[in-house]
Amino acid sequence: MAHEDNAADALEIGGTRLRSRFFLGTGRYPSPAVMLGALEASGAQVITFAVRRVNLESVEDDSILLHLADRGDLIYLPNTSGAGNADEAVRIARLAREAGLGNWVKVEISANPRTLLPDPIETLRATERLAKEGFVVLPYASDDPILCKRLEEAGASAVMPGGSPIGTGLGILNPYHLGLIVEDARVPVIVDAGLGSAADAAQAMELGADGVLANTPVAKARDPIAMARAMRLALEAGRLSRLAGRIPRKRYATASSEPEGRLFGAPAEGGEASGEGVAAGAGRGASGDAAGTGRGMSGDAAGTGRGASSDAAGTERSPSGDAAEAGRSASGGAPDEGKAATGTAAGGRTR
Repeated sequence: MAHEDNAADALEIGGTRLRSRFFLGTGRYPSPAVMLGALEASGAQVITFAVRRVNLESVEDDSILLHLADRGDLIYLPNTSGAGNADEAVRIARLAREAGLGNWVKVEISANPRTLLPDPIETLRATERLAKEGFVVLPYASDDPILCKRLEEAGASAVMPGGSPIGTGLGILNPYHLGLIVEDARVPVIVDAGLGSAADAAQAMELGADGVLANTPVAKARDPIAMARAMRLALEAGRLSRLAGRIPRKRYATASSEPEGRLFGAPAEGGEASGEGVAAGAGRGASGDAAGTGRGMSGDAAGTGRGASSDAAGTERSPSGDAAEAGRSASGGAPDEGKAATGTAAGGRTR
């Protein structure tokens, strides 16, 4: 991401400075070729995968990692998906490190097979134990500000609150809680799980997240490579927007231009502003009308309360060929004095 070329804005986790704020999952792609294309388009440096999917006895021949062997710049983030408690998560992390996958680990302990929501108690226990063993621990947690703070205190190098349950695509269900997590965190906040599109990634960054981890919204998109690029650009846009600072929300409108320099001055108190192309009258007007004594008709001459299309204003009769009595107009009818002929607004109202 271009903005991250500025060293002052680079993301750092566990003492490692990262060039990208986008973490990419490697599962569920249509093919390895598509996965590699998405990885390239995403610009991601950190990739995650479930340890249970990796052949730990022969990592160099593993079906997933084999395709990444020539990418020496990548940081592996093995996760403990499938663990049911802290003990299992710790064993999985140790196995991954012994297999040469590094000392980064994403703690993922699901408490419910239907929702896959993380178990807060077991996650906290595993984080504390793994941090003491020298792991760079990134625990996946719910969007609970208190829990995320406890994980930080237990030694987490970053916290990874979910926007919504894994794979749902529901986006960020509780932006208020995410904002609280960001506000109180002293370690990076990486939004993980539940995102559905680039718009969700941008929202996460605008809320103050330091990065986003995504797998399903990229892998299961109609065009995974295009979605990976969209996510990358969304993270950059969201980050820039956060740094730029949005305007405050207000209840009422505020003009984008200053009131000075009005063409016609401010409207009279209690009056209505005239529309475009309307001459200002005594608080009333119709498009293209001449300003009169509160009444007007398109194309009519202003008179003393009488008028007819193309007629001259008079005080006794109109020249339309009809015999008109005083106070009546020639065009179709005999309205009483004070009423206008066809197409004229009577009594100061326009049609």
